[in-house]
Amino acid sequence: QVQVVESGGGLVQAGGSLRLSCAASGSIFSINSMGWYRQAPGKQRDLVASITTGGTTYYADSVKGRFTISRAKNTVYLQMNSLKSEDTGAYYCNADLFSYGSHSPKDYWGKGTLVTVSS
Repeated sequence: QVQVVESGGGLVQAGGSLRLSCAASGSIFSINSMGWYRQAPGKQRDLVASITTGGTTYYADSVKGRFTISRAKNTVYLQMNSLKSEDTGAYYCNADLFSYGSHSPKDYWGKGTLVTVSS
């Protein structure tokens, strides 16, 4: 069993900052990558940022220079600065990992944390 739990969402004014955290726990053998996805109301879920075990990062163009992803063991963080109203949405954490006894990696998802940016 693997669990992925996010925290840190909330209401913030435009221009403000928030830090999201996500912890993966349970029967984890190794993690390939972890990332954050955002789903705005009525829209699809899109990748915002990701980080591999080797430290390679990816950022969507819309958040480059404002968001920073980092990771410590099985926890991933998303520091969000200079927030805009268009950053509003549910943020989901994803972990691509091998669990003990598995022969292929699998995606695990958290239940999401809501970020609301007021203008």
